Amino acid sequence: MPPLSILDLAHITEGSTAGDALRHSLDLAQHAERWGYNRFWLAEHHNMVGIASAATSVAIAHVAGGTKTIRVGAGGIMLPNHAPLIIAEQFGTLDALFPGRIDLGVGRAPGTDQRTMRALRRDPASADTFPQDVLELQALLGPVQPGQTIQAVPGTGSNVPIWILGSSLFGAQLAAMLGLPYAFASHFAPNALFQALQVYRERFQPSAQLENPHAMVGVNVIAADTDEEAKYLFTSAQQAFTNMFRGTRGKLQPPIDDIETYWTPAEKAQASSMLACSFVGSADTVREGLEGFLEQTGADELIVASAIYDHAKRLRSYEILADVRKAMRQAA
Repeated sequence: MPPLSILDLAHITEGSTAGDALRHSLDLAQHAERWGYNRFWLAEHHNMVGIASAATSVAIAHVAGGTKTIRVGAGGIMLPNHAPLIIAEQFGTLDALFPGRIDLGVGRAPGTDQRTMRALRRDPASADTFPQDVLELQALLGPVQPGQTIQAVPGTGSNVPIWILGSSLFGAQLAAMLGLPYAFASHFAPNALFQALQVYRERFQPSAQLENPHAMVGVNVIAADTDEEAKYLFTSAQQAFTNMFRGTRGKLQPPIDDIETYWTPAEKAQASSMLACSFVGSADTVREGLEGFLEQTGADELIVASAIYDHAKRLRSYEILADVRKAMRQAA
């Protein structure tokens, strides 16, 4: 069983606030640290009333400041929204505050819609320079070079680990070419997963950061004491994806008894396709599903999202998953 990590979208649930979501993120990270999780990542999204991590580096500082050993980072920073120098300074500062614990995952999507991109003062074509921006970011976080006139302070010489995030072959190719770890967003975009992993592994070129390919794969896990309870809790995520197709994104809704009354057959097909890498059920059910998935993918690490409305139930889900990992390791 490979290492387990957490992707927290800092969901703002119906009836709660962004402050509640961020406090819950920290509480989850503190529990995850005790349960042996490897990383705790937060993601950049803008103009979304149900996600509290828009100021991603600030949210990371909040979590890292309340934990001691777990790695904390971005999954990810949407680099087209920012100048590489700004990100180097932000994550150099985080590394200065929490040495050896900060990860920087970067993606080329805007993390929002076109209108919000204009509000961010970003050019939609800025994604085209993503490979060059990654190289610039690497240089700013690396050792100062002779004649270098622009430095990230803090940041220069920190060598904060950079990850490439993706849901297509583009990210796999770039991560392989640069010799960087790769995280695939199969928790919501699984279609190209196996092809991307193959491309990444076959084309990987060792680098100063990484000698061998390291692929982290995103999954959804909703675990509970019974299969029935887990399926009930999962309806919050199913509603969220349905609402996305309807153009009515909002706060995370409480679970419902019968999801079939909520979505149409077409919506069900779309949501189920996007949520195909989801493992929902009791400890035994989740274990069986993960064993098959790991055999198929050969993932070096799993990063787990869990859109559960009730915070205590979400904690319980991650606790069950930690127990599953322990049992799988003992069996191995």
